[in-house]
Amino acid sequence: MVNRRNFIHLISLGTATITTSKLFASGQKGNRPIVISTWEEGINANKPAWEILRKKGRALDAVENGVRVTEASINCCVGLGGNPDRDGIVTLDACIMDEKANCGSVGALERIKHPISVARRVMEKTPHVMLVGKGAQDFAVAEGFPLQPAKLSEDAEKNYKEWLKQSEYKPIINIENKKDGAFAPSKLSNGQWNHDTIGMVALDAMGNLSGSCTTSGMGFKMRGRLGDSPIIGAGLYVDNEIGAATATGVGEEVIKICGTHLVVELMRQGHSPEMACKKAVERIVKRDAVKAKDTQVGFIAINKNGEHGGYCLQKGFNYAVCYADDKNFMVDAKLWF
Repeated sequence: MVNRRNFIHLISLGTATITTSKLFASGQKGNRPIVISTWEEGINANKPAWEILRKKGRALDAVENGVRVTEASINCCVGLGGNPDRDGIVTLDACIMDEKANCGSVGALERIKHPISVARRVMEKTPHVMLVGKGAQDFAVAEGFPLQPAKLSEDAEKNYKEWLKQSEYKPIINIENKKDGAFAPSKLSNGQWNHDTIGMVALDAMGNLSGSCTTSGMGFKMRGRLGDSPIIGAGLYVDNEIGAATATGVGEEVIKICGTHLVVELMRQGHSPEMACKKAVERIVKRDAVKAKDTQVGFIAINKNGEHGGYCLQKGFNYAVCYADDKNFMVDAKLWF
């Protein structure tokens, strides 16, 4: 005899089966293993990640080692070479998440070259998810990460001196900040564009997902500001049953909608990665369409099938896809405006 409790349980199982069937019956051909990452820097970041994946290594190792390349480069928005806050100090944020929903994060970390690796240590060696500021630095040093000199890179110092002339912080973009029709938060004195973050998600040969996200944040931010990048469910989210997503752009707007968690939940409902990213962007537009026109946010995602997709507010966002030795290429994300 089926009582009320059993009936509800059966209905729940049926709904889950239908949703899962819809997800994996999308018809798009996926790839496994596969790694995707934000912006053109993703091409170089994908290379060491792919070397791990092609040898049937773990997605977690791939996403850590991949973004370490960007952290070590002289980049305006990632790593110690990035632009400082308005007090002239570079602070770094990062998070990482594995296939078992284990996660670690650091925020406002100073003078440590690889915040993504510190985030992994937080995940693996502490009972916590996030460490910030001096506490994060002390933990990193105790774990053997050397303190780097408290000195700006040549590009960052030049950008900072230029910024000090007017001392204006504009995370909201405007028409003067367009480059070949593409939007970015601000133009720097060395010609770089002040988008932030490299986010990476990967599916390995065993069918497991992981993701990473690392940044020096928006240049010239207020001291102590954190964006979405170190926040699980905002800058990065992984659900090994469904998919993984990461975000870039103006982090405050991503935080307000729990962006990457939303993308993964939309994939759970049966949407493709691209459509899930689009619907998350739509959520930002619905909150404030006027503000959204002057803001850049982009999402990328992969599902359990190895299908990938991305979507953004404005023209100018792209992401790198790699699923073979000779398949590491850029994709221009579709856009709302």
